[in-house]
Amino acid sequence: MTEILFVCVHNASRSQMAAALLKHHGFGRVTVRSAGCDPAEQVNPLVAGALAEWAVDISAEVPSQVTYADVEAADIVITMGCKTYPIAEGTRYIEWIVPDPETEGVIGIRPLRDDMDRRVRELLSSLVDTPAHV
Repeated sequence: MTEILFVCVHNASRSQMAAALLKHHGFGRVTVRSAGCDPAEQVNPLVAGALAEWAVDISAEVPSQVTYADVEAADIVITMGCKTYPIAEGTRYIEWIVPDPETEGVIGIRPLRDDMDRRVRELLSSLVDTPAHV
C-alpha cells in the first residue's frame, strides 16, 4: 500500500486538510499521514470548519513535527510551503504550491479546500486502479 506524507509549515491547515481529504476519498487504499516543519499548537479552526461542511472531522488532530522516520516511511512526500524537512533516499517528493490559509482568512478557506480536494482526487486516481467515490 502506498504511503503518503503531507508536510506544511505548521501542520495546522494545508497538510491536515490534504491528509483528511485523502483518507476520506481513499477508503483505506493508501496510508496517509501529515506533519509540519514548525508545528502549531492546534489545527486551524477555520480549516476544521470548512472540512466539517463536508462531514470530514479533523477536530481531534494534533499538529506534529516532521521527522526523518516519517519521511523514510513514506513513498511520496508532498510539501506545501515547508522549506526545511528531512530528505530520505528513494522517497519521491512533490511540491504543491497552495496558499497558506493563515493568510487567506475565512473567505479563502472554501476555495482552498476545493482546490485541495481536486489535487487529492487526482493524486488518488494516479495511485490506485479503482476510482474514488464522488
